[in-house]
Amino acid sequence: MRQVIRRIGFRFNNLRLKSQLFIAFLIVVLIPVLIVGIFLTAQYRNNVLEQATRQTTNNVDKIVTQTSDILRIPMELSDDYMVSTDLSSLVNTRYATVFDSTHALWEFNDFRSAVKLYREVDYIRLYADNDTLLENWEFLHLTDAVRGTDWYRAANAKDGIHWIYTSNETRKGAKSLSLVRRIPFPTYKTSGVLVIDVNPELFDTMLRQEPYDTMIVDASDTVAAAKNRSWIGKSLSQLEFPGLAGKSEGTYNMTFGGEEYRVVIEKLNPASSVNGLRIVSVFAVESIVGEANRVARLGMGVLAVSMAIALVLIYIVASVLTKRTLVLYRNLSRVGKGDLQVYSDIQGNDEIGLLSRQFNNMVASIRELMAEVEDSHRQRTELEVRQRDIKLKMMASQINPHFLFNALESIRMRIHMKGEKEIASVVRMLGRLIRNNIEIGQRHIPLGEELEIVRYYLEIQKFRYGEDRLEFVIDVEEEMSLTLIPPLILQPLVENAVVHGLEGIGEGGRISITGRRLQDGGLQLTVADNGVGMTPERLRDNRDALDDPSEDKGHRIGLRNVHQRLVLNYGSGSGLRLESAEGGGTQIKLLIPGKKEE
Repeated sequence: MRQVIRRIGFRFNNLRLKSQLFIAFLIVVLIPVLIVGIFLTAQYRNNVLEQATRQTTNNVDKIVTQTSDILRIPMELSDDYMVSTDLSSLVNTRYATVFDSTHALWEFNDFRSAVKLYREVDYIRLYADNDTLLENWEFLHLTDAVRGTDWYRAANAKDGIHWIYTSNETRKGAKSLSLVRRIPFPTYKTSGVLVIDVNPELFDTMLRQEPYDTMIVDASDTVAAAKNRSWIGKSLSQLEFPGLAGKSEGTYNMTFGGEEYRVVIEKLNPASSVNGLRIVSVFAVESIVGEANRVARLGMGVLAVSMAIALVLIYIVASVLTKRTLVLYRNLSRVGKGDLQVYSDIQGNDEIGLLSRQFNNMVASIRELMAEVEDSHRQRTELEVRQRDIKLKMMASQINPHFLFNALESIRMRIHMKGEKEIASVVRMLGRLIRNNIEIGQRHIPLGEELEIVRYYLEIQKFRYGEDRLEFVIDVEEEMSLTLIPPLILQPLVENAVVHGLEGIGEGGRISITGRRLQDGGLQLTVADNGVGMTPERLRDNRDALDDPSEDKGHRIGLRNVHQRLVLNYGSGSGLRLESAEGGGTQIKLLIPGKKEE
Protein backbone atom coordinates (compact mmCIF):
# COMPACT_ATOMS: atom_id res chain seq x y z
CA MET A 1 0.00 0.00 0.00
CA ARG A 2 2.83 2.32 0.84
CA GLN A 3 4.49 1.51 -2.46
CA VAL A 4 1.33 2.49 -4.32
CA ILE A 5 1.06 5.77 -2.43
CA ARG A 6 4.71 6.57 -3.05
CA ARG A 7 4.36 5.80 -6.76
CA ILE A 8 1.30 8.06 -7.02
CA GLY A 9 3.07 10.79 -5.11
CA PHE A 10 6.15 10.49 -7.31
CA ARG A 11 4.12 10.78 -10.49
CA PHE A 12 2.10 13.68 -9.09
CA ASN A 13 5.23 15.59 -8.17
CA ASN A 14 6.55 15.12 -11.70
CA LEU A 15 3.48 16.69 -13.29
CA ARG A 16 3.46 20.30 -14.39
CA LEU A 17 1.98 22.79 -11.93
CA LYS A 18 -1.06 23.35 -14.14
CA SER A 19 -1.86 19.64 -14.08
CA GLN A 20 -1.21 19.47 -10.35
CA LEU A 21 -3.59 22.36 -9.75
CA PHE A 22 -6.22 20.79 -11.97
CA ILE A 23 -6.06 17.40 -10.22
CA ALA A 24 -5.85 18.99 -6.77
CA PHE A 25 -8.82 21.17 -7.63
CA LEU A 26 -10.91 18.13 -8.48
CA ILE A 27 -9.93 16.15 -5.41
CA VAL A 28 -9.63 18.87 -2.80
CA VAL A 29 -12.21 21.43 -3.94
CA LEU A 30 -14.81 20.27 -6.40
CA ILE A 31 -15.92 16.97 -4.88
CA PRO A 32 -15.81 18.07 -1.20
CA VAL A 33 -17.56 21.34 -1.99
CA LEU A 34 -20.38 19.53 -3.73
CA ILE A 35 -20.80 17.13 -0.82
CA VAL A 36 -20.55 19.85 1.81
CA GLY A 37 -22.85 22.13 -0.17
CA ILE A 38 -25.57 19.51 -0.34
CA PHE A 39 -25.17 18.70 3.35
CA LEU A 40 -25.13 22.35 4.45
CA THR A 41 -28.16 23.16 2.33
CA ALA A 42 -30.18 20.43 4.02
CA GLN A 43 -28.80 21.38 7.42
CA TYR A 44 -29.53 25.06 6.83
CA ARG A 45 -33.11 24.26 5.87
CA ASN A 46 -33.59 22.18 9.02
CA ASN A 47 -31.93 24.80 11.22
CA VAL A 48 -34.17 27.55 9.88
CA LEU A 49 -37.24 25.41 10.50
CA GLU A 50 -36.13 24.42 14.01
CA GLN A 51 -35.24 28.00 14.84
CA ALA A 52 -38.70 29.13 13.77
CA THR A 53 -40.20 26.33 15.87
CA ARG A 54 -38.16 27.33 18.93
CA GLN A 55 -39.14 30.94 18.46
CA THR A 56 -42.78 29.93 18.14
CA THR A 57 -42.53 27.76 21.27
CA ASN A 58 -40.99 30.65 23.20
CA ASN A 59 -43.70 32.98 21.92
CA VAL A 60 -46.39 30.50 22.97
CA ASP A 61 -44.82 30.22 26.43
CA LYS A 62 -44.88 34.01 26.66
CA ILE A 63 -48.53 34.10 25.61
CA VAL A 64 -49.37 31.47 28.24
CA THR A 65 -47.75 33.66 30.91
CA GLN A 66 -49.45 36.84 29.69
CA THR A 67 -52.82 35.09 29.40
CA SER A 68 -52.45 33.74 32.94
CA ASP A 69 -51.85 37.29 34.16
CA ILE A 70 -54.97 38.50 32.32
CA LEU A 71 -57.16 35.70 33.72
CA ARG A 72 -55.89 36.13 37.28
CA ILE A 73 -57.99 39.23 38.01
CA PRO A 74 -61.36 37.67 36.95
CA MET A 75 -60.49 34.59 39.02
CA GLU A 76 -59.73 36.67 42.12
CA LEU A 77 -62.94 38.64 41.66
CA SER A 78 -64.99 35.46 41.38
CA ASP A 79 -63.40 34.18 44.60
CA ASP A 80 -64.40 37.43 46.33
CA TYR A 81 -67.98 37.17 45.08
CA MET A 82 -68.18 33.58 46.31
CA VAL A 83 -67.98 34.83 49.91
CA SER A 84 -69.68 38.22 49.49
CA THR A 85 -72.54 38.55 51.98
CA ASP A 86 -73.67 41.75 50.27
CA LEU A 87 -74.10 39.91 46.97
CA SER A 88 -75.88 37.00 48.67
CA SER A 89 -78.31 39.34 50.44
CA LEU A 90 -78.99 41.38 47.30
CA VAL A 91 -79.78 38.37 45.11
CA ASN A 92 -81.93 36.46 47.61
CA THR A 93 -83.99 39.26 49.18
CA ARG A 94 -87.64 39.36 48.14
CA TYR A 95 -88.40 43.00 47.35
CA ALA A 96 -91.84 44.42 48.07
CA THR A 97 -91.61 47.38 45.70
CA VAL A 98 -89.73 48.44 42.59
CA PHE A 99 -88.19 51.23 44.64
CA ASP A 100 -86.71 48.76 47.11
CA SER A 101 -85.20 46.71 44.30
CA THR A 102 -83.84 49.78 42.51
CA HIS A 103 -82.33 51.13 45.71
CA ALA A 104 -80.64 47.81 46.49
CA LEU A 105 -79.16 47.60 42.99
CA TRP A 106 -77.86 51.15 43.26
CA GLU A 107 -76.23 50.49 46.64
CA PHE A 108 -74.39 47.42 45.30
CA ASN A 109 -71.62 48.75 43.05
CA ASP A 110 -69.01 45.99 43.32
CA PHE A 111 -69.47 44.96 39.68
CA ARG A 112 -69.25 48.52 38.36
CA SER A 113 -66.20 49.29 40.49
CA ALA A 114 -64.37 46.17 39.29
CA VAL A 115 -64.99 47.01 35.63
CA LYS A 116 -63.64 50.53 36.17
CA LEU A 117 -60.67 49.44 38.27
CA TYR A 118 -59.39 46.46 36.29
CA ARG A 119 -58.69 46.72 32.58
CA GLU A 120 -58.72 42.91 32.41
CA VAL A 121 -62.48 42.91 33.07
CA ASP A 122 -64.86 43.95 30.29
CA TYR A 123 -68.26 43.13 31.82
CA ILE A 124 -69.75 41.33 34.86
CA ARG A 125 -73.24 39.89 35.15
CA LEU A 126 -75.04 37.46 37.47
CA TYR A 127 -77.99 35.26 36.55
CA ALA A 128 -80.31 34.60 39.52
CA ASP A 129 -83.81 33.19 40.06
CA ASN A 130 -85.45 36.18 41.80
CA ASP A 131 -88.34 37.77 39.90
CA THR A 132 -88.59 40.65 42.44
CA LEU A 133 -85.07 41.82 41.54
CA LEU A 134 -85.10 44.18 38.58
CA GLU A 135 -82.81 43.47 35.63
CA ASN A 136 -80.16 46.15 35.11
CA TRP A 137 -77.63 44.59 32.72
CA GLU A 138 -75.64 43.32 35.70
CA PHE A 139 -78.31 41.16 37.32
CA LEU A 140 -80.42 39.07 34.95
CA HIS A 141 -83.23 36.57 35.42
CA LEU A 142 -82.79 32.88 34.75
CA THR A 143 -84.96 32.42 31.68
CA ASP A 144 -85.54 29.18 29.80
CA ALA A 145 -83.24 30.47 27.07
CA VAL A 146 -80.43 30.99 29.58
CA ARG A 147 -80.99 27.57 31.15
CA GLY A 148 -80.68 26.02 27.71
CA THR A 149 -77.24 27.47 26.96
CA ASP A 150 -74.17 25.24 27.02
CA TRP A 151 -72.29 27.50 29.43
CA TYR A 152 -75.13 27.52 31.97
CA ARG A 153 -75.44 23.75 31.89
CA ALA A 154 -71.68 23.39 32.24
CA ALA A 155 -71.56 25.72 35.27
CA ASN A 156 -74.30 23.79 37.05
CA ALA A 157 -72.94 20.39 36.08
CA LYS A 158 -69.66 20.85 37.93
CA ASP A 159 -68.56 23.45 40.47
CA GLY A 160 -65.50 25.51 39.68
CA ILE A 161 -64.34 27.99 37.09
CA HIS A 162 -65.26 27.37 33.46
CA TRP A 163 -63.56 29.27 30.61
CA ILE A 164 -66.04 29.48 27.74
CA TYR A 165 -66.44 31.69 24.67
CA THR A 166 -69.88 33.26 25.30
CA SER A 167 -72.16 35.95 23.93
CA ASN A 168 -73.51 38.82 26.04
CA GLU A 169 -77.20 39.40 25.28
CA THR A 170 -77.10 42.70 27.18
CA ARG A 171 -74.56 44.06 24.69
CA LYS A 172 -76.19 43.08 21.41
CA GLY A 173 -74.66 39.62 21.48
CA ALA A 174 -71.04 40.78 21.86
CA LYS A 175 -68.83 37.71 22.24
CA SER A 176 -65.71 37.17 24.32
CA LEU A 177 -63.86 34.66 26.46
CA SER A 178 -65.69 34.53 29.79
CA LEU A 179 -65.29 33.12 33.26
CA VAL A 180 -68.46 31.18 34.12
CA ARG A 181 -69.00 30.00 37.68
CA ARG A 182 -71.89 28.86 39.84
CA ILE A 183 -72.15 31.01 42.99
CA PRO A 184 -73.85 29.10 45.84
CA PHE A 185 -75.71 30.95 48.58
CA PRO A 186 -75.76 28.38 51.43
CA THR A 187 -77.73 30.59 53.80
CA TYR A 188 -80.62 30.76 51.36
CA LYS A 189 -80.03 27.35 49.78
CA THR A 190 -79.99 28.97 46.36
CA SER A 191 -77.38 29.76 43.75
CA GLY A 192 -76.67 31.96 40.78
CA VAL A 193 -74.34 31.88 37.79
CA LEU A 194 -71.60 34.51 37.52
CA VAL A 195 -70.24 35.51 34.11
CA ILE A 196 -67.15 37.74 33.88
CA ASP A 197 -66.23 38.77 30.32
CA VAL A 198 -62.47 39.14 29.80
CA ASN A 199 -61.44 42.29 27.91
CA PRO A 200 -60.83 41.06 24.31
CA GLU A 201 -58.66 44.10 23.50
CA LEU A 202 -55.90 42.72 25.73
CA PHE A 203 -55.82 39.51 23.71
CA ASP A 204 -55.88 41.48 20.43
CA THR A 205 -52.93 43.62 21.52
CA MET A 206 -50.99 40.57 22.70
CA LEU A 207 -51.58 38.38 19.64
CA ARG A 208 -51.14 41.19 17.12
CA GLN A 209 -47.42 41.23 17.98
CA GLU A 210 -46.90 37.57 17.09
CA PRO A 211 -45.05 36.79 13.82
CA TYR A 212 -47.21 33.74 13.03
CA ASP A 213 -50.91 32.93 13.19
CA THR A 214 -51.67 32.31 16.87
CA MET A 215 -54.98 31.69 18.60
CA ILE A 216 -56.50 30.90 21.99
CA VAL A 217 -58.95 27.97 21.87
CA ASP A 218 -61.41 26.94 24.59
CA ALA A 219 -62.32 23.38 25.60
CA SER A 220 -65.00 23.14 22.88
CA ASP A 221 -62.40 23.93 20.16
CA THR A 222 -63.86 27.42 19.65
CA VAL A 223 -61.37 30.17 18.82
CA ALA A 224 -61.74 32.77 21.60
CA ALA A 225 -58.95 35.09 20.38
CA ALA A 226 -56.66 35.09 17.36
CA LYS A 227 -54.19 37.21 15.45
CA ASN A 228 -56.41 36.68 12.39
CA ARG A 229 -59.62 38.24 13.71
CA SER A 230 -61.74 36.46 11.09
CA TRP A 231 -61.07 33.19 12.96
CA ILE A 232 -62.56 34.42 16.25
CA GLY A 233 -65.77 32.66 17.21
CA LYS A 234 -65.29 29.80 14.75
CA SER A 235 -64.56 26.21 15.67
CA LEU A 236 -61.36 24.56 14.45
CA SER A 237 -63.41 22.30 12.20
CA GLN A 238 -64.77 25.38 10.41
CA LEU A 239 -61.28 26.70 9.70
CA GLU A 240 -58.68 25.28 7.36
CA PHE A 241 -57.16 23.33 10.28
CA PRO A 242 -59.69 20.56 11.07
CA GLY A 243 -56.95 18.19 12.26
CA LEU A 244 -56.18 20.44 15.25
CA ALA A 245 -59.44 19.62 17.03
CA GLY A 246 -58.73 17.72 20.23
CA LYS A 247 -54.93 17.83 19.85
CA SER A 248 -52.97 17.87 23.12
CA GLU A 249 -49.96 20.09 23.73
CA GLY A 250 -46.83 19.48 21.69
CA THR A 251 -45.29 20.21 18.28
CA TYR A 252 -46.85 18.64 15.18
CA ASN A 253 -46.16 18.41 11.46
CA MET A 254 -49.52 18.55 9.72
CA THR A 255 -50.81 18.96 6.18
CA PHE A 256 -53.73 21.26 5.40
CA GLY A 257 -54.94 21.82 1.86
CA GLY A 258 -51.92 20.02 0.43
CA GLU A 259 -49.46 22.34 2.23
CA GLU A 260 -47.14 21.35 5.08
CA TYR A 261 -47.55 23.21 8.38
CA ARG A 262 -45.73 23.23 11.72
CA VAL A 263 -48.09 23.51 14.71
CA VAL A 264 -47.14 24.33 18.33
CA ILE A 265 -49.78 23.74 21.03
CA GLU A 266 -49.52 24.45 24.74
CA LYS A 267 -52.19 24.07 27.40
CA LEU A 268 -53.16 26.65 29.99
CA ASN A 269 -54.97 25.29 33.06
CA PRO A 270 -55.67 28.13 35.52
CA ALA A 271 -56.06 27.20 39.19
CA SER A 272 -59.51 26.04 40.34
CA SER A 273 -60.62 25.74 36.71
CA VAL A 274 -62.72 22.85 35.47
CA ASN A 275 -61.51 23.26 31.92
CA GLY A 276 -58.49 24.92 30.39
CA LEU A 277 -57.43 26.74 27.26
CA ARG A 278 -55.03 25.90 24.45
CA ILE A 279 -52.58 28.30 22.83
CA VAL A 280 -52.12 27.25 19.19
CA SER A 281 -49.54 28.75 16.81
CA VAL A 282 -49.45 27.70 13.14
CA PHE A 283 -47.04 28.53 10.35
CA ALA A 284 -46.52 27.18 6.85
CA VAL A 285 -43.19 25.36 6.46
CA GLU A 286 -42.71 26.77 2.98
CA SER A 287 -42.95 30.32 4.31
CA ILE A 288 -39.95 29.56 6.53
CA VAL A 289 -37.74 27.38 4.33
CA GLY A 290 -38.75 28.86 0.98
CA GLU A 291 -36.05 31.51 1.14
CA ALA A 292 -33.52 28.89 2.28
CA ASN A 293 -34.41 26.71 -0.73
CA ARG A 294 -34.10 29.64 -3.09
CA VAL A 295 -30.72 30.63 -1.67
CA ALA A 296 -29.55 27.02 -1.87
CA ARG A 297 -30.54 26.72 -5.52
CA LEU A 298 -28.89 30.01 -6.32
CA GLY A 299 -25.77 29.00 -4.41
CA MET A 300 -25.49 25.68 -6.22
CA GLY A 301 -25.90 27.43 -9.55
CA VAL A 302 -23.24 29.98 -8.75
CA LEU A 303 -20.98 27.19 -7.49
CA ALA A 304 -21.37 25.19 -10.69
CA VAL A 305 -20.59 28.17 -12.90
CA SER A 306 -17.62 29.12 -10.76
CA MET A 307 -16.20 25.62 -10.90
CA ALA A 308 -16.46 25.50 -14.67
CA ILE A 309 -14.75 28.85 -15.06
CA ALA A 310 -12.09 27.88 -12.56
CA LEU A 311 -11.25 24.72 -14.47
CA VAL A 312 -10.69 26.76 -17.61
CA LEU A 313 -8.69 29.53 -15.99
CA ILE A 314 -6.56 27.41 -13.72
CA TYR A 315 -4.21 26.47 -16.55
CA ILE A 316 -3.93 30.08 -17.67
CA VAL A 317 -3.10 31.63 -14.36
CA ALA A 318 -0.97 28.85 -12.87
CA SER A 319 2.39 30.22 -14.00
CA VAL A 320 1.62 33.76 -12.83
CA LEU A 321 -0.03 32.47 -9.72
CA THR A 322 2.97 30.72 -8.31
CA LYS A 323 5.26 33.72 -8.48
CA ARG A 324 2.81 36.30 -7.14
CA THR A 325 1.46 33.87 -4.55
CA LEU A 326 4.95 33.50 -3.13
CA VAL A 327 5.18 37.27 -2.67
CA LEU A 328 1.83 37.32 -0.95
CA TYR A 329 2.87 34.38 1.21
CA ARG A 330 5.97 36.22 2.38
CA ASN A 331 3.88 39.26 3.29
CA LEU A 332 1.47 37.05 5.20
CA SER A 333 4.37 35.49 7.07
CA ARG A 334 5.54 38.91 8.21
CA VAL A 335 2.06 39.71 9.46
CA GLY A 336 1.97 36.37 11.25
CA LYS A 337 5.12 37.40 13.11
CA GLY A 338 3.46 40.62 14.28
CA ASP A 339 4.65 43.09 11.64
CA LEU A 340 1.54 45.18 10.85
CA GLN A 341 3.42 47.74 8.74
CA VAL A 342 3.58 45.40 5.72
CA TYR A 343 2.28 46.69 2.37
CA SER A 344 1.71 44.40 -0.63
CA ASP A 345 2.39 46.10 -3.98
CA ILE A 346 1.24 43.27 -6.27
CA GLN A 347 -0.43 44.84 -9.30
CA GLY A 348 -3.32 43.58 -11.40
CA ASN A 349 -7.06 43.14 -11.16
CA ASP A 350 -7.11 39.35 -11.08
CA GLU A 351 -7.62 37.22 -7.98
CA ILE A 352 -4.08 37.68 -6.71
CA GLY A 353 -4.27 41.42 -7.29
CA LEU A 354 -7.57 41.52 -5.44
CA LEU A 355 -6.11 39.38 -2.68
CA SER A 356 -3.22 41.77 -2.44
CA ARG A 357 -5.50 44.76 -2.05
CA GLN A 358 -7.70 42.86 0.38
CA PHE A 359 -4.54 41.91 2.25
CA ASN A 360 -3.66 45.59 2.58
CA ASN A 361 -7.22 46.36 3.71
CA MET A 362 -7.02 43.49 6.18
CA VAL A 363 -3.78 44.75 7.68
CA ALA A 364 -5.25 48.25 7.95
CA SER A 365 -8.40 46.81 9.53
CA ILE A 366 -6.30 44.82 12.00
CA ARG A 367 -4.49 47.99 13.01
CA GLU A 368 -7.81 49.77 13.46
CA LEU A 369 -9.28 46.83 15.36
CA MET A 370 -6.29 46.72 17.68
CA ALA A 371 -6.85 50.38 18.47
CA GLU A 372 -10.58 49.80 18.88
CA VAL A 373 -9.95 46.83 21.17
CA GLU A 374 -7.75 48.94 23.40
CA ASP A 375 -10.35 51.72 23.44
CA SER A 376 -13.17 49.22 24.00
CA HIS A 377 -11.29 47.67 26.91
CA ARG A 378 -10.92 51.06 28.51
CA GLN A 379 -14.61 51.91 27.99
CA ARG A 380 -15.69 48.50 29.25
CA THR A 381 -13.69 49.00 32.43
CA GLU A 382 -15.39 52.36 33.00
CA LEU A 383 -18.80 50.88 32.17
CA GLU A 384 -18.34 48.02 34.64
CA VAL A 385 -17.64 50.52 37.40
CA ARG A 386 -20.81 52.46 36.54
CA GLN A 387 -22.86 49.26 36.23
CA ARG A 388 -21.86 48.16 39.72
CA ASP A 389 -23.23 51.43 41.08
CA ILE A 390 -26.41 51.08 39.01
CA LYS A 391 -26.97 47.48 40.16
CA LEU A 392 -26.77 48.54 43.79
CA LYS A 393 -29.43 51.17 43.18
CA MET A 394 -31.61 48.78 41.18
CA MET A 395 -31.50 46.16 43.95
CA ALA A 396 -33.06 48.71 46.28
CA SER A 397 -36.04 49.29 44.00
CA GLN A 398 -36.97 45.85 42.73
CA ILE A 399 -40.21 45.51 44.72
CA ASN A 400 -43.13 45.14 42.37
CA PRO A 401 -45.56 48.03 43.04
CA HIS A 402 -48.49 46.08 41.57
CA PHE A 403 -47.74 43.22 43.96
CA LEU A 404 -47.73 45.71 46.85
CA PHE A 405 -51.10 47.16 45.79
CA ASN A 406 -52.71 43.76 45.35
CA ALA A 407 -51.33 42.60 48.70
CA LEU A 408 -52.80 45.67 50.41
CA GLU A 409 -56.17 45.03 48.75
CA SER A 410 -56.15 41.44 50.01
CA ILE A 411 -55.24 42.65 53.51
CA ARG A 412 -58.04 45.22 53.38
CA MET A 413 -60.62 42.63 52.39
CA ARG A 414 -59.46 40.29 55.17
CA ILE A 415 -59.63 43.11 57.77
CA HIS A 416 -63.01 44.27 56.46
CA MET A 417 -64.42 40.75 56.76
CA LYS A 418 -63.25 40.68 60.39
CA GLY A 419 -65.18 43.87 61.17
CA GLU A 420 -62.21 46.25 61.49
CA LYS A 421 -63.80 48.85 59.24
CA GLU A 422 -61.58 51.77 60.31
CA ILE A 423 -58.35 49.88 59.62
CA ALA A 424 -59.81 48.48 56.40
CA SER A 425 -60.66 52.02 55.32
CA VAL A 426 -57.10 53.19 56.02
CA VAL A 427 -55.65 50.26 54.08
CA ARG A 428 -58.00 51.04 51.18
CA MET A 429 -56.83 54.66 51.13
CA LEU A 430 -53.20 53.57 51.28
CA GLY A 431 -53.81 51.20 48.39
CA ARG A 432 -55.44 54.02 46.43
CA LEU A 433 -52.38 56.20 47.04
CA ILE A 434 -50.08 53.46 45.80
CA ARG A 435 -52.27 52.82 42.75
CA ASN A 436 -52.21 56.53 41.93
CA ASN A 437 -48.41 56.66 42.13
CA ILE A 438 -48.13 53.54 39.94
CA GLU A 439 -50.41 54.85 37.20
CA ILE A 440 -49.29 58.47 37.22
CA GLY A 441 -48.30 59.73 33.79
CA GLN A 442 -47.87 62.95 31.86
CA ARG A 443 -51.57 63.60 31.33
CA HIS A 444 -53.39 66.32 33.25
CA ILE A 445 -55.97 65.23 35.83
CA PRO A 446 -59.03 66.93 37.40
CA LEU A 447 -58.34 68.98 40.52
CA GLY A 448 -60.98 66.92 42.32
CA GLU A 449 -58.96 63.76 41.73
CA GLU A 450 -55.83 65.37 43.19
CA LEU A 451 -57.83 66.58 46.20
CA GLU A 452 -59.17 63.07 46.73
CA ILE A 453 -55.60 61.70 46.89
CA VAL A 454 -54.62 64.50 49.30
CA ARG A 455 -57.61 63.69 51.49
CA TYR A 456 -56.55 60.03 51.60
CA TYR A 457 -53.03 61.05 52.56
CA LEU A 458 -54.23 63.31 55.39
CA GLU A 459 -56.66 60.69 56.69
CA ILE A 460 -53.80 58.20 56.87
CA GLN A 461 -51.58 60.71 58.70
CA LYS A 462 -54.45 61.52 61.03
CA PHE A 463 -54.82 57.82 61.74
CA ARG A 464 -51.09 57.62 62.48
CA TYR A 465 -50.80 60.67 64.72
CA GLY A 466 -54.26 60.60 66.33
CA GLU A 467 -57.19 62.99 66.41
CA ASP A 468 -55.46 65.43 68.79
CA ARG A 469 -52.23 65.69 66.81
CA LEU A 470 -53.65 66.56 63.39
CA GLU A 471 -56.83 67.94 61.90
CA PHE A 472 -57.39 69.33 58.44
CA VAL A 473 -59.87 71.32 56.38
CA ILE A 474 -60.30 71.25 52.59
CA ASP A 475 -62.30 74.21 51.29
CA VAL A 476 -62.27 74.34 47.48
CA GLU A 477 -65.12 75.60 45.32
CA GLU A 478 -67.08 72.75 43.76
CA GLU A 479 -66.90 74.15 40.23
CA MET A 480 -63.09 74.00 40.38
CA SER A 481 -63.07 70.22 40.79
CA LEU A 482 -63.17 69.56 37.04
CA THR A 483 -60.30 71.92 36.23
CA LEU A 484 -57.38 70.01 34.72
CA ILE A 485 -54.00 70.33 36.42
CA PRO A 486 -50.67 68.48 36.19
CA PRO A 487 -50.60 65.41 38.48
CA LEU A 488 -48.86 65.47 41.88
CA ILE A 489 -48.60 69.25 42.30
CA LEU A 490 -50.68 69.52 45.49
CA GLN A 491 -49.73 66.36 47.37
CA PRO A 492 -46.01 67.35 47.80
CA LEU A 493 -47.11 70.65 49.40
CA VAL A 494 -49.34 68.83 51.88
CA GLU A 495 -46.60 66.31 52.65
CA ASN A 496 -44.21 69.20 53.30
CA ALA A 497 -46.72 70.77 55.68
CA VAL A 498 -47.20 67.52 57.63
CA VAL A 499 -43.56 66.42 57.78
CA HIS A 500 -41.86 69.77 58.31
CA GLY A 501 -44.59 72.22 59.30
CA LEU A 502 -46.06 70.16 62.16
CA GLU A 503 -42.73 68.73 63.30
CA GLY A 504 -42.40 69.09 67.06
CA ILE A 505 -46.09 69.86 67.72
CA GLY A 506 -47.57 67.46 70.25
CA GLU A 507 -51.20 68.30 69.60
CA GLY A 508 -53.43 70.84 67.92
CA GLY A 509 -51.77 70.59 64.49
CA ARG A 510 -53.95 72.02 61.75
CA ILE A 511 -53.64 72.05 57.98
CA SER A 512 -56.01 73.92 55.72
CA ILE A 513 -56.31 73.61 51.95
CA THR A 514 -58.29 76.36 50.25
CA GLY A 515 -58.89 77.21 46.63
CA ARG A 516 -60.48 80.06 44.76
CA ARG A 517 -60.91 81.16 41.17
CA LEU A 518 -58.92 84.22 40.10
CA GLN A 519 -60.42 87.05 38.08
CA ASP A 520 -58.53 86.00 34.94
CA GLY A 521 -59.95 82.48 35.23
CA GLY A 522 -56.86 81.01 36.86
CA LEU A 523 -56.54 79.13 40.15
CA GLN A 524 -55.04 79.89 43.53
CA LEU A 525 -54.60 76.96 45.90
CA THR A 526 -53.27 77.60 49.41
CA VAL A 527 -51.79 75.06 51.82
CA ALA A 528 -51.36 76.50 55.31
CA ASP A 529 -50.27 74.98 58.62
CA ASN A 530 -49.96 76.27 62.18
CA GLY A 531 -46.57 74.64 62.68
CA VAL A 532 -43.18 75.94 63.77
CA GLY A 533 -42.74 78.15 60.71
CA MET A 534 -39.37 79.33 59.37
CA THR A 535 -36.81 81.94 60.25
CA PRO A 536 -36.36 84.78 57.71
CA GLU A 537 -33.04 83.28 56.60
CA ARG A 538 -34.52 79.83 56.00
CA LEU A 539 -37.52 81.32 54.20
CA ARG A 540 -35.19 83.25 51.92
CA ASP A 541 -33.13 80.11 51.20
CA ASN A 542 -36.26 78.13 50.33
CA ARG A 543 -37.52 80.87 48.00
CA ASP A 544 -34.16 81.03 46.22
CA ALA A 545 -34.06 77.23 45.89
CA LEU A 546 -37.30 77.17 43.87
CA ASP A 547 -35.57 78.54 40.76
CA ASP A 548 -32.13 76.98 41.37
CA PRO A 549 -31.71 73.85 39.16
CA SER A 550 -28.61 72.80 41.09
CA GLU A 551 -30.40 72.70 44.45
CA ASP A 552 -31.06 69.12 45.58
CA LYS A 553 -31.13 69.16 49.35
CA GLY A 554 -33.82 67.78 51.63
CA HIS A 555 -37.46 68.65 51.27
CA ARG A 556 -36.68 71.44 48.79
CA ILE A 557 -36.62 68.86 45.99
CA GLY A 558 -40.38 68.36 46.15
CA LEU A 559 -41.23 72.07 46.28
CA ARG A 560 -38.73 72.92 43.53
CA ASN A 561 -40.09 70.12 41.34
CA VAL A 562 -43.67 71.40 41.68
CA HIS A 563 -42.62 74.99 41.07
CA GLN A 564 -40.59 74.22 37.94
CA ARG A 565 -43.33 71.96 36.51
CA LEU A 566 -45.84 74.78 36.92
CA VAL A 567 -43.52 77.26 35.22
CA LEU A 568 -42.91 74.85 32.33
CA ASN A 569 -46.67 74.29 31.87
CA TYR A 570 -48.06 77.79 32.45
CA GLY A 571 -45.21 80.28 32.15
CA SER A 572 -43.42 82.61 34.54
CA GLY A 573 -46.67 83.93 36.05
CA SER A 574 -47.29 80.59 37.72
CA GLY A 575 -45.51 78.71 40.49
CA LEU A 576 -45.26 78.67 44.27
CA ARG A 577 -45.28 81.63 46.69
CA LEU A 578 -43.94 80.98 50.22
CA GLU A 579 -44.93 82.93 53.33
CA SER A 580 -43.85 82.00 56.87
CA ALA A 581 -43.01 83.40 60.27
CA GLU A 582 -41.05 81.71 63.01
CA GLY A 583 -43.57 80.13 65.36
CA GLY A 584 -46.45 81.34 63.19
CA GLY A 585 -46.86 78.53 60.66
CA THR A 586 -46.23 78.38 56.92
CA GLN A 587 -48.41 79.24 53.93
CA ILE A 588 -47.69 78.05 50.37
CA LYS A 589 -49.74 79.51 47.52
CA LEU A 590 -49.94 77.64 44.23
CA LEU A 591 -50.79 79.94 41.30
CA ILE A 592 -52.03 78.88 37.87
CA PRO A 593 -52.85 81.90 35.68
CA GLY A 594 -55.83 81.98 33.35
CA LYS A 595 -55.83 81.77 29.54
CA LYS A 596 -53.29 78.92 29.59
CA GLU A 597 -55.56 76.21 30.88
CA GLU A 598 -55.41 73.01 28.82
